[in-house]
Amino acid sequence: MMRQLKLIWDFRGPAAEKTAEHHVIHLKEYIAINKLDITIVEMETISDMHTLAYLVVAESEMKPIRDALKPHRGQVYSGE
Repeated sequence: MMRQLKLIWDFRGPAAEKTAEHHVIHLKEYIAINKLDITIVEMETISDMHTLAYLVVAESEMKPIRDALKPHRGQVYSGE
């Protein structure tokens, strides 16, 4: 099976959760507009001052998405 990668956007500060929530909306819009086969688009609260938004993409499809959306970082997705 192809490796899956988690593309991550970090948001920090008192508005981090609301900002990440809003970012997820834009990620879903991008996926719909480009008819991408991406089903995992979520946010995760790390602390009251750090929330991240992320999507999971097949490694073979990562480069154009990374280049278009400019995530802050990425990691191998293990399904946690």
